[in-house]
Amino acid sequence: MQLTVWTYEGPPHVGAMRVATAMKDVHYVLHAPQGDTYADLLFTMIERRDKRPPVTYTTFKARDLGKDTAELFKSTLIAAHDRFRPAAMLVGASCTGELIQDDPAGLSKAANLSCPTIPLELPSYQRKENWGAAETFYQIVRHLSGEPMDEPAKPDGARPRCNILGATALGFRHRDDVTEIRKLLGENGIDVNVVAPLDASAEDIGRLKDADFNVVLYPEIAEQAARLLKKNFGQPFTTVVPIGVNATREFVAEVRTLAGLDVLDREAGATRLPWFSRSVDSNYLTGKRVFVFGDATHAIAAARVATEEFGFEVVGLGTYSREFARGIREAAKNYGVEPLITDDYLDVEQAISEAEPELVLGTQMERHIAKRLGIGCAVISAPVHVQDYPARYSPQMGFEGANVLWDSWVHPLVMGLEEHLLGMFREDFEFSDDALPSHLGPGHRVAPQDDNAIRVPDTGKVAEGEAAPAAGVWASDAEAELKKIPFFVRGKARRNTEKFASDRGLSEITLETLYDAKAHFAR
Repeated sequence: MQLTVWTYEGPPHVGAMRVATAMKDVHYVLHAPQGDTYADLLFTMIERRDKRPPVTYTTFKARDLGKDTAELFKSTLIAAHDRFRPAAMLVGASCTGELIQDDPAGLSKAANLSCPTIPLELPSYQRKENWGAAETFYQIVRHLSGEPMDEPAKPDGARPRCNILGATALGFRHRDDVTEIRKLLGENGIDVNVVAPLDASAEDIGRLKDADFNVVLYPEIAEQAARLLKKNFGQPFTTVVPIGVNATREFVAEVRTLAGLDVLDREAGATRLPWFSRSVDSNYLTGKRVFVFGDATHAIAAARVATEEFGFEVVGLGTYSREFARGIREAAKNYGVEPLITDDYLDVEQAISEAEPELVLGTQMERHIAKRLGIGCAVISAPVHVQDYPARYSPQMGFEGANVLWDSWVHPLVMGLEEHLLGMFREDFEFSDDALPSHLGPGHRVAPQDDNAIRVPDTGKVAEGEAAPAAGVWASDAEAELKKIPFFVRGKARRNTEKFASDRGLSEITLETLYDAKAHFAR
C-alpha cells in the first residue's frame, strides 16, 4: 500500500455506493467504522444531491472490537430493512470492516429478509472504485434480471428497444450524457427500455431482458454486466463510445445496425464543431501539443477528438484504470507516444513537465498540476470537483456533447486574435505584463523573483555528460523580446538561449544572440 495526498479512485465500496445511490429502491448496508461515513459527502457536497445516499453503516467503534461485531451487523441489517423497506438490499464491508472478517454475506442470508439480499465481495486492498461499481452492477443484474426464457414474438411495426447501461451517481456528466443519447436514439427510431443503474428500480433490472440490445456508455462500469446479458439473453451490445462528432456518427451507424435499421449516410447538423474547427480563427489551434490523462474511456475518446477534429498533436496519453490499460496502450501506439499507466499523480506531473504541452486534458488532479505549471487545462474525466457538476445542460457525448467539448477545450488556449491584440498593445499600461487582469481592478502584479520557477515546467534535470548552462547576463532589449514569447514556452526559450550562449562563451545575451539561438535550435 502506498500513502498519497491525492487518489484517482476511492476504495471499491465507494463504487458500490455510486450504484446504490443511482438506483431508486435499493439500500446498501455497509459494515464499517465510524470514520468511513465520509463517503456521504462525495454525493451531497460534490454532486449536490438533495438527499443522502441510501447507505446504513454499522459504525462500530474501537470498544466494539472486543464484543460481537457480527451481531452488530445483523441487528443493523434488520433495522435498515424494517425502516426503509427496500426492494433489494446490498451488503458488504468497507476496507476497515473487511479486516474483521464477519462474513456479511452469510449473516444476511441467515437474517432471512423479505427482499432479495445481494452480497458484495469487494477486495479493498486489491481493487478500486470503478471496479467496485462494475462488480456491484454485475451482481445486481445477476441476481435480479431473471432467468432466460423464450422471447415472445414482436408485434408488426414495433420499434426496436435498447437499454442504456453504465451511468451512475457521482459520474462525470452521466445524467446529461443519458439525456443526450436517449434523444439521439429516439431520433433514429429506437426506444429506450431501461436506463441502469441511474434512476433504475429493482423491477427495472428485471425488465432488462426485454430489450433488443444494450448501449454501453461507460465500459469501466457496464461492460461486465453487458457480457452477462449477452450470455443469458443473447443481447448484443455497443462498442463505440459516442464522444466527438466522428465517434457519434459511428455510434449511430452501430445502433441502427443492431436495431435492424438501414444505416443512413448523412451529415450531422446538430453540432457546430466541424465548422468551428475549419474556421479562420481556429487555424491557430492546429498542431497544439496536448497531454491526455483520465479514465480509459474518456482518455481514448479525448485523444481521438483532439487529433481528428481539433488538429492537435497528442504528446502524452495515459490512464489510472489498470483494468483497461490495453486500450490505452493500443491508442498510444497510434499516436507514437509512450502510454502512461499509473495511479500516482506525481508520475503524471513529471510526465506533463517533460512533455511540455500547451494544453492538458485530464481530471481534477491534472487541473491542479497544470495550474502549477502554467498550462491551460480542461477536465474530461472523473475524479472531478464541484465546479464540474454544472447547473446547465453540459453533456460530453453525442452531437451536443461535441459542442461542449469545443467550448471547454478551446477556452484555456490563447487564441490567435488574442495573441495579435496582446502583441499590438503590449506596451499599453493596461495590457503590460505587470498589469493585473482587468476584472481584478486597478493595480500591478507582484513581480516574481524567478519567472521560470513559478510559471514554467522545468524538471531541473541536466543530461548526462552535459554541463548546466550558465545564466549569463541578459541585455534589456533581449529580455524585452523574450517576454513576447508565450509563457508556456518562454522557459524553454530562455534555457535554450542561455545554453547557446554558454557553449560559445558569451557573457552577455543580446537580441542577436536570442535570434541566433532560435535559428540554431529550429534546425
